[in-house]
Amino acid sequence: MDGAQLLLVVIAAIVVTAVAHRRGLQTPLILVVVGTAVSFIPGLPRFEIEPELILSFVLPPLLYSTALEFSLIHFLRNLRPILGLGILLVVATTLVVGGAANIMVNELTLGAALVLGAVVAPPDAVSAVAIGRRLGLSKRVMTILTGESLVNDAAALTLFTITTVAVTQQTAFIESPVLFFGYGAVVGLLVGLVLAVIVLRTRSRLNNAGLETVLGIVVPFAAYLIAEELHASGVVAVVAAGFLIGHNADRTGVATRMQERDVWRTVSVLLEAFVFAYMGLQVKFVLDDVVAEGRPIGGVLLAALGVLLVVILVRVAWVLLDHARLVGQARLGRWFLRDRPNARKAIKRARHREGQLPPEQRVLPLKSDLVISWTGMRGVVTLAAAAGIPAVTASGAEFPGRATIQVIALVVAIGTLLIQGATLPAFIRSLKLDPAADEAYTAQQHRHAQQVILRAGQDTMRELFARLAEQKGSGVDPAAVEAFAARFAEAQRARQRVVDDLEPAEADGELDGRHDAKRQLMAEQFQQARLEMVRAQRRALTAERDAFRLDDDVYRELIEQLDLDEASVTARLSSRLQ
Repeated sequence: MDGAQLLLVVIAAIVVTAVAHRRGLQTPLILVVVGTAVSFIPGLPRFEIEPELILSFVLPPLLYSTALEFSLIHFLRNLRPILGLGILLVVATTLVVGGAANIMVNELTLGAALVLGAVVAPPDAVSAVAIGRRLGLSKRVMTILTGESLVNDAAALTLFTITTVAVTQQTAFIESPVLFFGYGAVVGLLVGLVLAVIVLRTRSRLNNAGLETVLGIVVPFAAYLIAEELHASGVVAVVAAGFLIGHNADRTGVATRMQERDVWRTVSVLLEAFVFAYMGLQVKFVLDDVVAEGRPIGGVLLAALGVLLVVILVRVAWVLLDHARLVGQARLGRWFLRDRPNARKAIKRARHREGQLPPEQRVLPLKSDLVISWTGMRGVVTLAAAAGIPAVTASGAEFPGRATIQVIALVVAIGTLLIQGATLPAFIRSLKLDPAADEAYTAQQHRHAQQVILRAGQDTMRELFARLAEQKGSGVDPAAVEAFAARFAEAQRARQRVVDDLEPAEADGELDGRHDAKRQLMAEQFQQARLEMVRAQRRALTAERDAFRLDDDVYRELIEQLDLDEASVTARLSSRLQ
């Protein structure tokens, strides 16, 4: 694909995305359908990108932007279900799909079939999370789905490498698959964390929003490429770097945080649109490859539908069996307690404590697990891995069933989008999920955060007023200070954000008749006071978050509001000083 073709695909994907958003349609589905239709236009040249470029320059920013916005605390609290889906289910899918494909497709050896299993193993949560956010899925379900998508790519790509090396009989960096898997995860984690620490310390010394943002843009590519050079997992390195930098975003300046949010949200929308459009554009040409190899296209498509069914059923079975296991463990525990003294009271206290826990620490209800079981849409990793299968083995022989694997992988990716993605909204609505508990917890966290903000603001104002009162000739009128303090307290209780109500009331008559120079001095001092207040509130919220007393999502929402407040105050103060 040359530069002009790439630009055309990107522009077309953006246009389709805009139309889909305006009409309330699912963007990934529309992009895939439109791309598939376009691929059958007679005389259309083949749009193809090297798989290494997709893995090196498309996947890292997508993962990094998700990790930046994702809560590290929520990830750690939900580590068991995330690792269960992101690693164990990927391994199970690879083995089951590999065994089934080996039976259904004659030209696939067991090794080649396992390569196919690794290719189709990792789901992509982009469309699922977008749908879930719109339909009000619980915070914990969204956390598990997003966390799974950050972990499963590393597991699938590692399995893909292991199975591909086995089929091609190439020399592996580490012979033992278990050691190779562990090495890739540990070294990738270290690369990501070390790079993140370097970036955070460098940013703290730059004091330049433009340079800090550019440095942030480089991070995912550097993390991925450095880890891959060390034969480790580039995906783990990118995710680790994104988690650590996102969790410590308060260390950067306001301008940097605001600029970076917009940059990565824009990049994510652009790359996601391109990936799904590119997926659809491959359909006709992948089918042509199968025909060129002399294989019956009907038989290959039938086998692909069989593999698609297996992929869907494996996830459903895994999630429901895991749910049954957890319920069984809970019931077994209560059974062992039944003959103990005060057992009923102990169970009642345990249930009461569970009701007070945040959503991510409670046992998921069956309806939520049903949603998770149906969110197995495949995406960019499946597409890139399928395209990255070697053409020949180490002996020079053709890779067994390469074109067939690519067709099956594409059918699975598009099929999961069209079947699960298209039916997911109706499925969620039919379950009639009750968001009351999640909403109550979020509301309680918001109330707690507002108390923290109010207390921090009042303490800061009290200190500032005391300091100003001690300064002789400061030009501050005590009556004006008292009036401002009263207005501030009233505004803090009435609104989440303090913007207009904290502006010095130059038109309220408080400063009428005073000299312009004194009025200007008062205005500057009040703006400086507001600036210190916002920063104190941010520090107080961060302390509450780090002490695990404040939900991380609520924290991020309020920090973004405080950033807007500080940017507004800074802009007004700068205009007054000019």
